[in-house]
Amino acid sequence: MTLPVLLDIEASGFGRGSYPIEVGLARADGSYCSFLVQPLSEWTHWDPKAELLHGISRDRLVREGHAIIEVARWLNDELTEIGVAYSDSWGYDNTWLSLLFHHAGMLPRFRLEALRRLLDEYQLSVWTVTKEALIRDNAIQRHRAGDDAHLLQLTYQHTLDASRHRPSSE
Repeated sequence: MTLPVLLDIEASGFGRGSYPIEVGLARADGSYCSFLVQPLSEWTHWDPKAELLHGISRDRLVREGHAIIEVARWLNDELTEIGVAYSDSWGYDNTWLSLLFHHAGMLPRFRLEALRRLLDEYQLSVWTVTKEALIRDNAIQRHRAGDDAHLLQLTYQHTLDASRHRPSSE
């Protein structure tokens, strides 16, 4: 089964002034990866509560982050042929993705869609319970972009399998 490509972005916080700090992908083959994003000097918003969640310091981003243009190129290289990636937080992730590409001086050669568009009613009804079980059973680290994208893809796969194998209500 070919899986949908899932994209997740961790950020400096929420709301006005926030920016992407890590971008992660879960690929159609089930592999996943992420890149830290080096913040621009004008990106100054930093929410300590967000840092407590993702555990990434601004100093670490400055030291280890990739230049915005590198991350934008990587995303285009990964996603142009596929044409679409999915996000469970489309409103936030699309905003941060747009900011990243704007500052890279590039256009994305793919579109970001809401993961919800792929889910049937049954999948939606079991999503949270399935996701929590996967976190518990697989010791998945939360609030890191690659791991979260992988978790979303696993949850999608498990809920799809459950939907296909549920007893008929007829």
